[in-house]
Amino acid sequence: MRAARLDAPASVETAPLRIRDEDDPIPDPGEVRLRVYACGVCHTDLHIAEGDLPVHRPSVVLGHQIVGAVDRIGAGIDPSLVGSRVGVTWLAWACGECDACRRGDENLCDRARFTGYDVDGGFAEYATAAAAFVVPIPQAFDNAHAAPLLCAGAIGYRALRVAGVQPGDRLGLFGFGASAHLAIQVARHWDCEVGVVTRGRAHRALAEDLGACWTGGLDGAPPWPFDRAIVFAPAGDVVTSALRSVRPGGTVAVNAVTLDRIPPMPYGILYGERVLRTVSNLTRDDARGFLTIAAEICVRVEAEVFPLEAANDALLRLKRRELQAAAVLTPSDK
Repeated sequence: MRAARLDAPASVETAPLRIRDEDDPIPDPGEVRLRVYACGVCHTDLHIAEGDLPVHRPSVVLGHQIVGAVDRIGAGIDPSLVGSRVGVTWLAWACGECDACRRGDENLCDRARFTGYDVDGGFAEYATAAAAFVVPIPQAFDNAHAAPLLCAGAIGYRALRVAGVQPGDRLGLFGFGASAHLAIQVARHWDCEVGVVTRGRAHRALAEDLGACWTGGLDGAPPWPFDRAIVFAPAGDVVTSALRSVRPGGTVAVNAVTLDRIPPMPYGILYGERVLRTVSNLTRDDARGFLTIAAEICVRVEAEVFPLEAANDALLRLKRRELQAAAVLTPSDK
């Protein structure tokens, strides 16, 4: 098979992914193998490629938004799964036994393994996955437009839940990329008034097209305090801006894997029983719940498709903020 493998982290300007031929993977007991039709490109892939996250595996195939068809199974797997179209998310495996797993927080499992980080991911023609952790893909979405739902969509949905968003709330979204453009559609379905803070004119236009009641930059003034806010931008200054924007008793959820820092801030912007939370990974229930609602409301997915051989270019354009949609690799011609 063809795969884009990262042997060592490096700046994406140096094209660190090596496109090469490898042996097709063989599923272990409890696993399935997928012929990969599409795999989304995420900011987490960029962080792994450039070494912003500690190395978990010395050589790894990135990619954790995988859509494919099961073409081979390991021991103990129901043969009827062969031929089914499924998705693979960031959460590759959790133990099911620790305190976090028992209380339903498998995303916080100390022994969790992650796709494209601890195990090889979907920047390849084939990938293996734990059968218990794959999710069915709704018929409503083709492969390329289903892929971003598996992380950008599911983690945005979790962020809405972590922030405590309720129908009719006034919601602020800080940053408007692959995840936020899906989260806003769920929020609007819940009749939320949504304000979007982003510096890109094209992103503001898209936000307005998707139902934002107000858009502006960090120096703008929303017409009303937010009940909840979600920070998608990996910048500490944005976190303090979000805190300033929410009413007393409001919640800010930070949906970023890395953050440059949180600058010193006056206690007054947190005072008033405001809550600051972080979003960490996702669960299988998050993925299934979001895919269900996404199909019900016909979520609009903005995707820009790249061939596998252009994986480095996709990462570079993501870093330079040159994408107006979610980047998706198509390793297999399907």
